[in-house]
Amino acid sequence: MRRLLIIITATALAGLLAIGLSGCAGKRSKPAHEKGAKLSNLPFVYKMTVQQGNLITEEMVARVELGMTRAQVRYLLGTPLLTDIFHTDRWDYPYTIRRGHRKMEERKLTLWFDGDSLVRILGDYEANPDGLPAAEEEREFVVEVPDWKNNRGLINKALNAVGAKK
Repeated sequence: MRRLLIIITATALAGLLAIGLSGCAGKRSKPAHEKGAKLSNLPFVYKMTVQQGNLITEEMVARVELGMTRAQVRYLLGTPLLTDIFHTDRWDYPYTIRRGHRKMEERKLTLWFDGDSLVRILGDYEANPDGLPAAEEEREFVVEVPDWKNNRGLINKALNAVGAKK
């Protein structure tokens, strides 16, 4: 009986030791370039464009002026993505875009207010009020429309082609 107990205990310890050692053998850290699915890095695999944040253009920033109220800035740029409850006078407009396999592009715009008045603009956009686009000028477009003929539809076109209808 004692011999049976020793055999069972030795077998159980050997099993636990084998399970413990096999768990450690499979773990190793991967390099940064190997993380993720291996097939997603191939050039023929489609990766969709991912945009996050507020899309701000230089024309939009050019319209923002120091001294504007918060409501005016929100009308021009939209609601800020980040507002900090500890720094209520700072608005952040981050924007990132990743197009397929290309490197991620990042842009940032930060606005500071003193009370309800804009006092400072900092970011990746160049605010140039003289560089406003000429889109505000009135343009005239002339479009020529051909005369309408009553030959629409498949049956009318077929009749016209054989000369049955004129």
